[in-house]
Amino acid sequence: MSFVKLTASSLAIAAVSATAAAARDNVQVAGSSTVLPYATIVAEAFGENFDFPTPVVESGGSSAGLKRFCEGVGPNTIDIANASRKIRDREIAACAEAGVTDIIEVRIGYDGIVFASDIDGNSFEYTPEHWYKAVAAEHFIDGALVENTLTMWNEVDPALPAQEIQAFIPGTKHGTREVFEEKVLLAGCEQGGFFDAMLAAGVDEDTAEDKCMAVRTDGRSVDIDGDYTETLARIDSNKDGIGVFGLAFYENNTDKLQVATMSGVVPTTESISTGEYPVSRPLYFYIKKAHIGVIPGLKEFAEFFISDEIAGPDGPLAQYGLVADPALSDTQSAVMNEDVMNSSM
Repeated sequence: MSFVKLTASSLAIAAVSATAAAARDNVQVAGSSTVLPYATIVAEAFGENFDFPTPVVESGGSSAGLKRFCEGVGPNTIDIANASRKIRDREIAACAEAGVTDIIEVRIGYDGIVFASDIDGNSFEYTPEHWYKAVAAEHFIDGALVENTLTMWNEVDPALPAQEIQAFIPGTKHGTREVFEEKVLLAGCEQGGFFDAMLAAGVDEDTAEDKCMAVRTDGRSVDIDGDYTETLARIDSNKDGIGVFGLAFYENNTDKLQVATMSGVVPTTESISTGEYPVSRPLYFYIKKAHIGVIPGLKEFAEFFISDEIAGPDGPLAQYGLVADPALSDTQSAVMNEDVMNSSM
């Protein structure tokens, strides 16, 4: 992907003090595999357009990135954590215990979670209930939890293809997993009446939710701890496989994958931006405010990332699949003013 050099008038470059340069000369970022390609695009463009070194961007998953982020303050800790979900209260508490008390939350845009399979295989039209029935560990039937023994998609719904259930889903360290559990498994459990049936039978709400989101461990559903390239490799070696991906990854692999509809809606940037597609989520990164002014280029990188030229609807991130945030100007102001999260959030 090519970039036009940005002029200094469009994005100002702040001077870096000698003290800051002595700490560490590049920004360090880690976290979500969903945010990784966006952050990499921005890092490379930042290195080309600014008098700062190209930031180092690593993956590892949202939870792993936030864990590293919360290890403390100083040049031996990362400056930014990428996340495909909001930071959790317990992570904020862990940060505070390690001295990371001022955190700036930056929403970069939106992404859809899609369900894709081999391009030459069967086509699928899913609902959340289909996925709950296919990969839940147990189903609540006739007043009792019963082990899920379904092995074929047409056992889930006769309208689906006669194909073995083989799901490749994000592992628990990925922010995508949390969205998958809540917006697909829990939604499907509710859609099929299983959640209400558990409540009617006296199961408390928290336990019912946990049961709805518990995934079978008999091999029909496989956690993928790596990034989406690993999921793609699994489908390449098992043509029955259905993988869970971010929209952007799918759109950059349409020569290998076909995408399923969800509740009758095809996932596109348009259907996600309007809210019509039901499985979408905001994407974030988190900045360690204590590192601003110490790590050269940190604030400049953050401002560049969410600039109209980069994260706006006509920018390179939108070309790659990011759905621009209608409230991007509010995020720009928050970063400019270094507004930190409320510790009670």
